[in-house]
Parts: sequence; C-alpha cells; structure tokens
Amino acid sequence: MDPVGRVVCAVAGTGEGVDRAEAATGAREEVPVVEVAVDDKGNYTVPRVDTAIDCGFVANPERIRSQIEGAAVMGLSLAKYGEITLKNGRVEQSNFNDFQVVRIDESPPLTNTHIVENGIEVPSSGVGEPGVPPFTPALCNAIFAATGKRIRRLPIGAQIST
Repeated sequence: MDPVGRVVCAVAGTGEGVDRAEAATGAREEVPVVEVAVDDKGNYTVPRVDTAIDCGFVANPERIRSQIEGAAVMGLSLAKYGEITLKNGRVEQSNFNDFQVVRIDESPPLTNTHIVENGIEVPSSGVGEPGVPPFTPALCNAIFAATGKRIRRLPIGAQIST
C-alpha cells in the first residue's frame, strides 16, 4: 500500500474479463493502466489513465483515441454509479436522465492512448467497446493497491471508507 494513496496498477490481457471483451468486440488486445488517488476519508479520483490497444491496421487514429477516452469515462461512470434499481417490480432508470454518469469534474483529466502500429496486411478490428470492460477491474486493482481494500461489488460507493 502506498502511504500517499497514489498507485498505478495494470490489468493484463490475460484476465477473464479482458479475454471476453476481446472475443466479443474483435479487438486483439486492450489494456488500461489506471492511476487512483484516495484520501483519508475514502474519496477517490482518477487523475490519469493510460491505455494500450492493438486493433490491427489503424485508418483513423484520432477516432480510436476518442473511443478509448470515452471508454475511460464510461467505465468510471459504471464503477462509481452503475446500479439498476427496482421499485414495485420495475426498473427505475429509463434513460440517462435518471442514470448517473461522471461529469467533467470527475473525469480523468489525463488520458493517453497508445496504439500498436500495424501494417495494412493486419486486419482492422473493432474499437467501439473494448475499452469499457477492462477499466473497472483496473480501477479496483488500483484502489486495492492504494488502500488494501478489495472491491467485491459495484457500484463502488462507500466500500473504500468502510
């Protein structure tokens, strides 16, 4: 555990969740590295995310970067707030107006996308979703490294402070 509460932790492409994301979306490999800062009250921020992706031949690198940056924001949203609640047997959330996502002040201020360069002979693969599934495990591992507390359910909520 880092006494300052800052740590960088990676989820390798061998984890089951990452493997499923690769098979489902077609990306060859996508690995996020999440830095988390946790204060003494259990409040946390994500100051930086670095993501490496191998998606075959890259025709438009800026589109890939924007997808991966958006995945970091969506992954953080799901980890912090992603909960579907029921009332009288019905789902309460109908759309984003009542399903919270992180705002700009909670989003990682620094996101770097590192794209593996391939020639045109390597088929391109999807980049629409592969950034979202491995983000939360990377975040939870970073929280564990910073605090010694394992996150076992989502959303994260007050699990760090308890």
